[in-house]
Amino acid sequence: MNALAATNRNFRHASRLLGLDSKIEKSLLIPFREIKVECTIPKDDGSLVSYIGFRVQHDNARGPMKGGIRYHPEVDPDEVNALAQLMTWKTAVVDIPYGGAKGGIGCNPKDLSKSELERLTRVFTQKIHDLIGIHTDVPAPDMGTNAQTMAWILDEYSKFHGHSPAIVTGKPIDLGGSLGREAATGRGVVYATEALLAEHGKSIKDLTFAIQGFGNVGSWVARLIHEKGGKVVAVSDITGAVKNPSGIDIKELLKHKERTGSLKDFNGGDSMDARELLVHECDVLIPCALGGVLNRENAADVKAKYIIEAANHPTDPEADEILCKKGVTILPDIYANAGGVTVSYFEWVQNIQGFMWDEEKVNRELKRYMTRGFQNVKNMCKSHDCNLRMGAFTLGVNRVARSTVLRGWEA
Repeated sequence: MNALAATNRNFRHASRLLGLDSKIEKSLLIPFREIKVECTIPKDDGSLVSYIGFRVQHDNARGPMKGGIRYHPEVDPDEVNALAQLMTWKTAVVDIPYGGAKGGIGCNPKDLSKSELERLTRVFTQKIHDLIGIHTDVPAPDMGTNAQTMAWILDEYSKFHGHSPAIVTGKPIDLGGSLGREAATGRGVVYATEALLAEHGKSIKDLTFAIQGFGNVGSWVARLIHEKGGKVVAVSDITGAVKNPSGIDIKELLKHKERTGSLKDFNGGDSMDARELLVHECDVLIPCALGGVLNRENAADVKAKYIIEAANHPTDPEADEILCKKGVTILPDIYANAGGVTVSYFEWVQNIQGFMWDEEKVNRELKRYMTRGFQNVKNMCKSHDCNLRMGAFTLGVNRVARSTVLRGWEA
């Protein structure tokens, strides 16, 4: 089942639990706007090349639409529709005043020089600048994009609309980016994990962890868990995997990865098949990479008691059912990885106010939002007698539905 079908399925289940009217249910599923543009640029050798760029703006009932822009050769419209919809529910779950959006360009950023990437980003911004805005739709980095990409968007947008630092989040600190943004998604995952474990009378220092993905999110999750006394027994990414039942020294692994660009040949553990990490012996499994990694083929072999979904849509619905029957507790992505968009909200607020926060305040506020979000999810679980995924979906969908009706929507 692809990401859009799975997301729609979860939405409809939540809608039934909430007893939503069929007309408003249909209205909430349909995106507000879908944008598709041609981006033609000269390459460094003088030849012309065209790419397709798009932006899906899902819902704005609770505020400006918010979501990343990804550069990837297999940008899939269905997946981006799903991610835009998930952003709508995610921002509602943590109660920040945004709706959902997502976008991207079908290209391989590794095949483009820095100057070509800049030209592509500027042309894309020229094509969509009148459809995004500080109070309309606020992009952010995603797969294949970064703070530099956001700086180019900011500069190009400002040519049309005047200096507008709040038009993007995840930008460089020197251009109004927020302190703490780089670590925000990973730190939010750790705060969410602490909230869940406390509910079960446990703490990070008492448990073992396996982390799939060692990019920005996974490396920060591993680093922060290690600092809090948790034992990380396995880590993997596209370069390989390493395990150590006594616990991996994450600081040394980070140094090794920075020095070599790979997890291979790390002398603080044994190499392992990266595919085995998902079924490795551990208390807590944290997928931080791609979607759909937990499926009907491997779900029955998962040994973890808890799964924290740091990635978007890492568990497909069939795996979800298998894991639930096994008694595995799953903390869903639309809550667990909301730390990034929460600190993006803080960045937007700082830009609008023209007053920047110190990192201690950013992290303190992030913990408050994530802890409060967990309690609200738990309350919905009790109200609707459902698991954490449906608790999060009913919370998010209910808030968006209420805002839609309050604004004057008529059945």
